[in-house]
Amino acid sequence: MNQSTPNWGTPPWTISFRPKRKSLPHEVDFAIVGAGFSGLSAAACLKRLAPTKSVIVLEAGSLGNGASGRTGGLALAQTAAGNLPGLGDVLGGYKKILRELGVKADLDLRGVWEIARGPRSMEGKKIRPLKHSPIDWADSGRVRAVKKVPGGTVDPGRVISGLARTAEKAGVSIFTNTSVLEDQPGSSIRITVNHNGRKSTIAASRVLFATNAGGLAQTGKHFDMENRSSPKLTFALATAPLTKKQLIALGMKSGQPFYSVDLPYLWGRLLPNGGMIFGSGLVPGFGESLPKQGARQLWSGLEHEDVRRGDSAQRLEMLEQRVRALHPALQNIRITHRWGGPILLTQDFVPLFRRHAKHKNLILLGGFSGHGVAQSVYLGKWAAECLLDKRTLPRWSFRK
Repeated sequence: MNQSTPNWGTPPWTISFRPKRKSLPHEVDFAIVGAGFSGLSAAACLKRLAPTKSVIVLEAGSLGNGASGRTGGLALAQTAAGNLPGLGDVLGGYKKILRELGVKADLDLRGVWEIARGPRSMEGKKIRPLKHSPIDWADSGRVRAVKKVPGGTVDPGRVISGLARTAEKAGVSIFTNTSVLEDQPGSSIRITVNHNGRKSTIAASRVLFATNAGGLAQTGKHFDMENRSSPKLTFALATAPLTKKQLIALGMKSGQPFYSVDLPYLWGRLLPNGGMIFGSGLVPGFGESLPKQGARQLWSGLEHEDVRRGDSAQRLEMLEQRVRALHPALQNIRITHRWGGPILLTQDFVPLFRRHAKHKNLILLGGFSGHGVAQSVYLGKWAAECLLDKRTLPRWSFRK
């Protein structure tokens, strides 16, 4: 079952797969650091593309214990920075990868509503509500749908479980509770790990860091991330099943998820049991950071943040109050789950997908800025192809 970080609350997903117990190898062809969407996707695809190569996954906690297991499961078509050059068809690729790997994930790509209050988006683009908007709520103004965009929903727990199961069946060795203490790049990369309390060293020909916010201690020093990324804790809650009458009143009969394109931010979706998820809020808040702290130190603080206390508890309480005030149908709902999840916001919201400047055998993939559900799996396959020299990395850059 899912072993989550207790202080972050419990999401309504179940990660049912546990990897087999094995001894750590002394040498491998490929080491992947991080057992979330992108790391497990890369591992499974590597073995599919190069079945004779040895592949291991090193995870400091449990499977999907970071952003992947704590997302709301909204699958979107683009990055948070939009449709970057060469990105391709994310949703089509995502669907194909899950199908090829045999992952059953309750994927539903019927579209996503963009919702808004005013005449302009947060980027300053002109917007107007649809003439027959299914959504008509109150949240710092009248909230209505302005556009339907490609996307949908997925069960994150089933994706994590399915990717891990497929990877292990193909021959990937997955090690949880195995934190990377140090790595020494060279012709062979020496990785020092703490595996269940014991220190060991592994030699790997190539390494993929797929740790997102949780791996800043290692990736920050290799890929100049300190001034280009900011880890945050974001929040969500789930309701008990709503009646058919309530769902019709809310404009959620179609089951399509939504996210706001103006502020204050709000996103949500329908659950298979008829309940709903609503999400919003960041600690530290958008544009905020803790005094005299870099990204790595900030992540260390967020790792121990308790959603039942302090700023996190206040953000969750504010979210619950907002949700109850959205529509009379939500006024007396029962909240069944409250939780937080880490995201890594990057400069200009551009994903981090690059090689080390001096060591081409080190690749970084992460920083999806809240848009990683489909994108991380899609780019995980791309990363596998790059590790095998079958594809080149994209040329996505930040503004100077």
